[in-house]
This record gives sequence, structure tokens and C-alpha cells, in this order.
Amino acid sequence: MEQLVGGTQAYAYTAGRALDPRRPSVAFVHGAANDHSAFLLQSRYFAHHGHNALAFDLPGHGRTAGPPLATIDAMADWVAAFLAAAGIERTVLVGHSMGSLVALACAARHPERARALALIGTAAPMPVGEALLGAARAASHAAIDMLNLWGHSAAAQLGGNTAPGMWMMGTYRRLLERAPAAVLHADLRACHGYQDGLAAAAKVKCPALFVLGSRDLMTPPRGAQALRAAISGEHTVVLDGAGHSLLAERPDAVLDALIAFIPGKTT
Repeated sequence: MEQLVGGTQAYAYTAGRALDPRRPSVAFVHGAANDHSAFLLQSRYFAHHGHNALAFDLPGHGRTAGPPLATIDAMADWVAAFLAAAGIERTVLVGHSMGSLVALACAARHPERARALALIGTAAPMPVGEALLGAARAASHAAIDMLNLWGHSAAAQLGGNTAPGMWMMGTYRRLLERAPAAVLHADLRACHGYQDGLAAAAKVKCPALFVLGSRDLMTPPRGAQALRAAISGEHTVVLDGAGHSLLAERPDAVLDALIAFIPGKTT
């Protein structure tokens, strides 16, 4: 669906289903230099099992116009503005990597919008090394190569895509390559600069799920410990052997965790 947000054309994938205010909703927020396609499996499932599903393209990403937003808080406010413009009062906020920080900030800044919160491959703070930031600033392909290498577990780099004939590393590389040159650096800088994660977590009052990869080199499980401690009653699923690219490496396991967690009709 296309929606005007702050006077700018914006896009969210809804799996071909019109939004219905009578249904519960699930909103998906992608990671750095990604777009709505990162959540195709999960958004399609919920859209076809009794929910509204919205997988956003953040500003400057995918089919949403405008420059990328400079901060996590600005992205969180944009998500809340999209939901308001679309007539969605409350939703489950699901985010991966950078998107997990956006979902967290949105739940803290706009608690009236958050029915529940699911954070996938998350950590707070989420520092980005100077080598990666510098390469992204220079629009060097080395930044994409670093993300691709560090973002997948060793096993995933050898193969194992659940879709026969599909190559996880190649698919992710092309996803990053199709983003405008300035987007990756803007996103990484936003992650690096976000220092309010623990304060935001302390404000979260809705149910929260953490889905983490035991072999995640970019946001290792220990990086989420303080976040988990700050949110009362959180539930955590750790996927053994998985890296940071959980949506590609373990798509079915991530979906299963979401199905078990998200309230509302799923049959």
C-alpha cells in the first residue's frame, strides 16, 4: 500500500490484503539498507492468518521516497505517523537489527501504538566499527562485503538456504547493492549514535519477545542482556548456530517464535 506520511509518499507491503480495522495488526521494520522484502515470509503469514500486516520501507529505502532519516528516534516517529495515517491504532511492532531499535523506540515514544514488541537480532547499544562506518561513508563495496561476511554464520556461508537453488550471501549482497549509496552509511550512523536503548526499554510496558542467534557476530546475545533485564516479563528465544541474518538463515524458526508470541487469530 502507498500512504502519504508527512507529505511524502511512503510504502508498506501488505501481502495484497486491504487493511481491516477489525483485525489485529503486525508491523515489520527492516534493518540497515534493507526494505520490506526482508519480512516477506513473516508478513505474508500473518496477513493470511487473520491479521493486518504492514512491512515498511523506511524513508529512502525501497519504494518510499525521501532521504534516509538520520536518527533512530526519527524513524520511530515516522513509523508511528505511518500507522496513524493508515488508521492503525495499535499493533505488534517487529524489528530486525536496526529495525529492532526503531521498534523499541517507537514502543517507548508512542506506547499507545504498541500492543506487543518483538526484537530480532538486537543489542543496545549497537556500536558500528570505524572500518565499516568508513567504508560505508566512502560508498565502498567493502562495506557490503563486511556486512555480508559478519552478518551470516559460518554454516550459512556454505549454503543451506531453505529454498533450493537460492544463495543467502548472494541474495543479501544484491539487497544491499540496490539501496542508494548514502543509505547504508546513514543507517549505520543512526545505529551507532543511538544511546537511549536502555532508557527506552525501561518505558516498555507491553509484552516483549527477543529472538537471538547464538552465533551472531554483529549483535551477540550478550548485547541484549541489559535490554532483556530492563523489560519486565520478556520472553527470549535463542536459535542455536544462527548468525545475525536470522530472517534468511532461520526464517521458519523466526516465524514459529512470532506465531507463539503474537496474540490474536493465527489459524
